Amino acid sequence: MLRNEQYVDSLYEADADLKRTKEGIAAAGMPDISVADGYGRLLTMLVSLSKAQKILEIGALGGYSGICLARGLQAGGSLVSLELLQNYADLAKTHMEAAGLGGKVEYLIGDAKESLAELKAAGKKFDFFFIDADKEGYPVYLEYAIELAEPGAVIVGDNIFLRGRTTDPAKAGPSVQAVRSFNETIAADNRLMSTLLPGYDGLAIAIVK
Repeated sequence: MLRNEQYVDSLYEADADLKRTKEGIAAAGMPDISVADGYGRLLTMLVSLSKAQKILEIGALGGYSGICLARGLQAGGSLVSLELLQNYADLAKTHMEAAGLGGKVEYLIGDAKESLAELKAAGKKFDFFFIDADKEGYPVYLEYAIELAEPGAVIVGDNIFLRGRTTDPAKAGPSVQAVRSFNETIAADNRLMSTLLPGYDGLAIAIVK
C-alpha cells in the first residue's frame, strides 16, 4: 500500500463489523482480496448518494463489500449477491447477519454468467452494481450490468490495475486482457459517463445514461 493510502486509512478508527469480517475471511483460509478499506467507505457513500434501492453484487467473497454496500441502502432497499461457491456465500451471510444486515441480502449461488442471464430473462433491473469477481469475466459482467441497469444506475468495478499487471506492457494473460477491455469500455462506451480512480488497486465508476 502506498504512503498516501496508509495515511488516509490511519485517520479512521477500526470498524468492528468489518474487522470481524476480515478476521473471519482469514480464519476460513479465503484469499485476502476484499475491497480496500477506503473504497469500502466510498461504496457506502456512493450507494447512499445515489439513493439506490436495488443493488447487484457480483462476487460476495466473505461479505466485506456486501456490508459496505448494504449500509448505504435506502429504507426497504435490498442487495442481490452472486457467488460461485456456497461456503463463501454462507460465510458472507454470517458476517452480514452479525452486522445487522442479513435481512437485506439474497445470495444466488453458481456461475455468475448463468445467474445474470436468468436475472435478465426475468426482467430484473438494478440501480447499483458492484463487480469484484473473476477478472476474465469483467467484460461480460459489464455488458450485463448495462443491460440490467435502470437509467442513471451506478456501476463500480474493483481491482482494475491487477496489482500493476494491467499497466505493464509485458503482461498479456487472459485476466489482464479482460480487465484492459473492461477499462477501455468503461472509458469509451457512449452509454456511460465514467471515471477511473488510481488509488489502492484501482476502481472504475460509471453512470448509465
